[in-house]
Amino acid sequence: MDLALQITYLLGLLTLLGVSAVLVARQVLKTRATETRLTELQRKVTAGEATAADYYELGSIYLRKKLYVQCVNQLQKALKNWDENDPAGLAKVYNALGFAYFSQEQYDLAIRQYREALKLQPDYVTALNNLGHAYEKKNLTAQALEVYEQVLHIAPDNPTAKQRAASLRKRLTPTPS
Repeated sequence: MDLALQITYLLGLLTLLGVSAVLVARQVLKTRATETRLTELQRKVTAGEATAADYYELGSIYLRKKLYVQCVNQLQKALKNWDENDPAGLAKVYNALGFAYFSQEQYDLAIRQYREALKLQPDYVTALNNLGHAYEKKNLTAQALEVYEQVLHIAPDNPTAKQRAASLRKRLTPTPS
């Protein structure tokens, strides 16, 4: 190998290692921040100082960690304590609770929570997409398509609804003999 090729190879390797180190460091810092916040929230709950928003945040962290039972518990506490004058915030709690149930394959409970979110905020696109997905899991194809069509009426460029609606239309359209 000539020297120029060796130097190019070495620089490429060093660049790859540098990028990898940055990505690992970012992930470590993100994880550390999440764990620190988790500890703070758990302390507030234990001390009886937690607000509804704290319960929601703690539930959200448990959801990301896939600790669904703990997540549901915290989100239910958030619902009990949430200010009813904040329907958008309350809708987010119901949607997160629905997602926790969905993740445990409890689709009927998930659907109920998504519907509650949509009663509070009818144009909540994330909850609508989640509801459509839950209908799909229950093989309620027509209802799922209807929900995705509703999303596309609100947000015509929504990639999830576009893709899922197109797929469902193909399933519902009879093929010519």
